[in-house]
Amino acid sequence: MESKRQHQYSRQIQKDLGEIFQRDTRHFFLDNLVSIMGVETAPDLSIAKIYFSVFPVQNGAKVLENLNDKKSEVRWRLGKRIGKSIRKIPELAFFIDDTAEEASRMDQIINHLNIPPEKT
Repeated sequence: MESKRQHQYSRQIQKDLGEIFQRDTRHFFLDNLVSIMGVETAPDLSIAKIYFSVFPVQNGAKVLENLNDKKSEVRWRLGKRIGKSIRKIPELAFFIDDTAEEASRMDQIINHLNIPPEKT
């Protein structure tokens, strides 16, 4: 469970990354629609795990690869925003959040189940 400090830090990173990414979607996301779903920080605040979803879903791997190639630039831009309030800018790790896709898949499975009516 995250401490209050970690939670605040994570929310600030999510907000700032959202603003950074909004300004330059082509550069980072190859013209795909991306949402930052969440950020988790390590207890010592040295690493931030960024979870994002991509639409269309099939382009997720390309976007992840592009983000990893540009990770130092993203970290530099983040540092310019939060550098005055944070002593050390965290290392960034990007992950595709497939929660919505997984939920949709589970809904399809459930909708296709053949469940007989209950006998009364």
